[in-house]
Amino acid sequence: MKQKTAQASTKTKPRFTELTETRCHDPFAILGYHSNSKQRTIRAFLPQAETVSISGPNITLTRIEGTDIFEWTGKQTISLPYQLSWTDKNNQQHTEYDPYCFPPQLSDFDMHLFNEGNHRHAYKMLGAHPICVDNIEGVRFVTWAPGAERISVVGDFNEWDGRRHMMRVRGGSGLWEIFIPEVPLNSHYKFEIRNRDHGGIELKSDPYGVRYEQRPDTSTIVTADSVYSWQDQQWLEQRASSDWQRKPMSTYEVHLGSWRTAADGSFLNYRDLAHQLAEYANTMGFTHIELLPITEHPFDGSWGYQTTGYFAPTSRFGSPDDFRYFIDHCHQHNIGVILDWVPAHFPKDAFALANFDGTSLYEHEDPRRGEHRDWGTLIFNYGRNEVRNFLLASAVYWLEEFHIDGLRVDAVASMLYLDYSRESDDWLPNKHGGRENLEAIEFLQSLNTITQEECPGSMIIAEESTSWPQVTRPTWVGGLGFNMKWNMGWMNDTIEYMTKDPIYRHFHHDQLTFGIMYAFSENFVLPFSHDEVVHGKGSMITKMPGDGWQKFANLRLLYTYLFTYPGKKLLFMGCEFAQGMEWDESRALHWDLLDHEWHKGMQTLVKDLNHLYLNQPALHQVEFEHPGFEWINCHDSTQSILSYIRRSGDKFVVVVLNFTPETRYSYKIGVPSAGHYHELLNSDSQYYAGANNNNGGGISSTEGSWMGQPHSISITIPPLGGLVLSL
Repeated sequence: MKQKTAQASTKTKPRFTELTETRCHDPFAILGYHSNSKQRTIRAFLPQAETVSISGPNITLTRIEGTDIFEWTGKQTISLPYQLSWTDKNNQQHTEYDPYCFPPQLSDFDMHLFNEGNHRHAYKMLGAHPICVDNIEGVRFVTWAPGAERISVVGDFNEWDGRRHMMRVRGGSGLWEIFIPEVPLNSHYKFEIRNRDHGGIELKSDPYGVRYEQRPDTSTIVTADSVYSWQDQQWLEQRASSDWQRKPMSTYEVHLGSWRTAADGSFLNYRDLAHQLAEYANTMGFTHIELLPITEHPFDGSWGYQTTGYFAPTSRFGSPDDFRYFIDHCHQHNIGVILDWVPAHFPKDAFALANFDGTSLYEHEDPRRGEHRDWGTLIFNYGRNEVRNFLLASAVYWLEEFHIDGLRVDAVASMLYLDYSRESDDWLPNKHGGRENLEAIEFLQSLNTITQEECPGSMIIAEESTSWPQVTRPTWVGGLGFNMKWNMGWMNDTIEYMTKDPIYRHFHHDQLTFGIMYAFSENFVLPFSHDEVVHGKGSMITKMPGDGWQKFANLRLLYTYLFTYPGKKLLFMGCEFAQGMEWDESRALHWDLLDHEWHKGMQTLVKDLNHLYLNQPALHQVEFEHPGFEWINCHDSTQSILSYIRRSGDKFVVVVLNFTPETRYSYKIGVPSAGHYHELLNSDSQYYAGANNNNGGGISSTEGSWMGQPHSISITIPPLGGLVLSL
């Protein structure tokens, strides 16, 4: 039997029309439970319902004529929260708690902090959080969208119907919230946002979502708070108390999707990767693994650098707890984990951050500040408190919730300069008329200050390719406050030099010697990263000149130079065994090359270089200061030879590098102490598939000043070879 209908008053008709047309800005003002001194009213908007009643008191709601709004008015006391019982057109019975009878869940203090840009744990407030309200289990959904006319939560729990769960706007905060009872865990959802200007509808993934469907699907997944039991307390305590500047740091840069794959070519799970990667890194002597962005992203070909989920590890490799296991396992095996993190830009995908509430919310409205022309992406508006808060909370989230040891901040140069990669008429100056992005600078300084306060011992590393001063100096002296910076100048000069035929290298000797002039101006990482083996640049081995033997000898020499030069080390996967092809994110590394002597020898050299670096204090304890390095001879351009000393207190090693294919016999160098010197490492050793030119049982020094040193030795330097000598 059909339910009776009631006439709506003239006063309420416009509000009901807004509701039924799903353009109501404040549905809680109409729906749910309302009372005054005279009467009580309950309204429900149930488009699928034929009849509606309240469970318990057995009160029937009446349909308002011409609508799907049901209403009851009376003086009877109603206990909150109440359940609605309703039948649909197929006469099926449904019972559910009315989400509009629950009070607001966000505190004024939380909202105030967020609007100020100071809510370091905003991810605990925004997004989807399973909670219990009045002993009722459910999910609190919160999003920030000040420009929206109406927002609904839609998902597989309400048939993706935007009329069912329209959200409550919280005054002028721009925040919208709703508590929906009994939403199952692992439900898929999005925000349905109506544009206030033209009424258009957009379906958006949750910017604060912690888990998403696998691409190409883009829904966010309701996920319970993690109860993962961490076992890495000892690691975290040591990390917080140790002096990272004096400790060795050799980083293996990894793209999880192509390091190794399953037998059928599919992705490995985070847990499988944890065991395989930690074991390999330990064997090879790496101290850290740096992951290309595993923040959720829709396009494999972006390698993760076009992020859409700033709080979610990608579902390609498993769940968030699977990723926690990855970190935990690495820590238990003394491997640190650094995450590549991208606060410089984000993609234009319609389901994500771009034009989120119908306005330029996360990005600058003016494309001269809000769009990267080269990359086809959008630039965050660092001057907006809530946007800055979004990014700062993301950084804290990864460090705190996943125990990540550090963030490598991508594309910092593009953030610092308003005219970065722009034509002269395509940028806007700052308020002082300059090219510096003042808001981005303030954001980066806040990032580095806050992360150190919240997560002691964590590291924030800048990929910054210009000569911006004091990138790694404290904020209180005007610096940006990063712990370290990639040394792009050294990397570019060195690779350019090594690609030249040795016959011409003596004309370019300064490309090797100039770098020491600024080597201690910042805390540098020496990176041979993924960027050097893609986009037609060739692999590291194919960059090297000469025949096959010379290519491998050159690369062994280059790596010896890398591991003995001042600065922390970074090497991209596959480079350690001289993969021949450029890196391709769609396929696994060519591990079968290790069946060949030259490639196996290269891997063995990198392993030995790592362990030499770890075990020799002279090579790692003073990497950021002048006393850690001393030239023996930087002027022998004629023979393309470099020699230098690495020091830590009274401990030292001598490094000699020959960048020509000529063996240098009886080459005399100065040394600081008298005694017998032996080879700690020879890149031409037979163990590395070299020709095994060496100095036998070692060399005794001769007294007498030479090259500014009080003693000297005469040595054999192998062709295209590097020696590390110890007293």
